[in-house]
Amino acid sequence: MKEGYIHSFETFGSVDGPGVRFIIFMQGCPLRCKYCHNPDTWKMNVGQKFDVDTVVKKALRYKNYWSKGGGVTVSGGEALSQIEFVTELFKEFKKNNVHTCLDTSGGTYRDDEEYRSLLDDLLKYTDLILLDIKHADSKCHKDLTGISNENILKFAHYLDEKKIPVWIRHVLIPTVTDSDEQLTAVRKIIDSLSNVQKVEILPYHGLGIHKYESLNIEYKFKDIVEPSAEQIAHAKKIIGAK
Repeated sequence: MKEGYIHSFETFGSVDGPGVRFIIFMQGCPLRCKYCHNPDTWKMNVGQKFDVDTVVKKALRYKNYWSKGGGVTVSGGEALSQIEFVTELFKEFKKNNVHTCLDTSGGTYRDDEEYRSLLDDLLKYTDLILLDIKHADSKCHKDLTGISNENILKFAHYLDEKKIPVWIRHVLIPTVTDSDEQLTAVRKIIDSLSNVQKVEILPYHGLGIHKYESLNIEYKFKDIVEPSAEQIAHAKKIIGAK
């Protein structure tokens, strides 16, 4: 049975997909987003190791609370860093009629036959994907996250081709992602996709700063303030978020 490295669990999540959700935070991420509030999830192949059966049993204890459209969300770190484990996990959840949701940046996507085969296997058991579009400009994306966005956009269009329902999420960071030009470019990406069911603006916050201090990592955005209600409303209007 497949085993995976898991950072933590949340039993009653309400913002990572529809309804009440059991959230599994996978360990490991190839991105280094400057605003990440969970830098303790970055390292690969460390932390708690669980097999699929144990995780499924842990989640199903809460199934009675999912009656109004809830289910299970696998997040990160970057969930696709352990794609084969997540595939087996979702396969077992679907046997139990559980709604499955994948929260991902798409940052591991490779435009090759081997990777697409692995992804196709996962998508058979995936009901919804929460896809982060972190910046529309590739150079700015690399400065913000450590990688460019070319493969992420290919991933978005691949999901569209496969008709996988997607919610697009965009973090609004004052002075970084909040310009009208950048937001309009994000809107253009969204409008190029036919499978987007919902668009969300996630306001930047610095709640994870203490983790950087405890890990002795420099926090690059310590001088950035959270966006105002007016800034959030303006951004929502541009990208078509509710």
